[in-house]
Amino acid sequence: MACRMLLRTCRTIQLARVNVPLRLPQRAVTSAKGIPTDDEQAAGLERRILQALKKGNDPFSILKPKKYAGTKEDPHVVPGIGKKRMVGCLCEEDNTAIVWFWLHEGNAQRCPSCGSYYKFVHHELPH
Repeated sequence: MACRMLLRTCRTIQLARVNVPLRLPQRAVTSAKGIPTDDEQAAGLERRILQALKKGNDPFSILKPKKYAGTKEDPHVVPGIGKKRMVGCLCEEDNTAIVWFWLHEGNAQRCPSCGSYYKFVHHELPH
């Protein structure tokens, strides 16, 4: 380490005597632009996700879903790509048994055990 510093110092002094302009290596942090942002360095799938999030879309359902009351006026929204989907409802918070039922496209449907409402919403695939 000390040897490397000594050689660098000698080289700097020697170049200064010959009047050669000294060019030190630049790092990315000290460059004119600075550190690139996530948008500038993202590529591929990550770039597509960032662009969709800027437009307000959630392409792969990566954001936390909105909480719904589960009433007839404000049912739990269940996205799907077909015409029906199987839904599992934990009727009580500490319940270990799951109540499974089919949710069909159309009006909101009620859980047969607890009475919470669910609504099937058609969801297009992002790709």
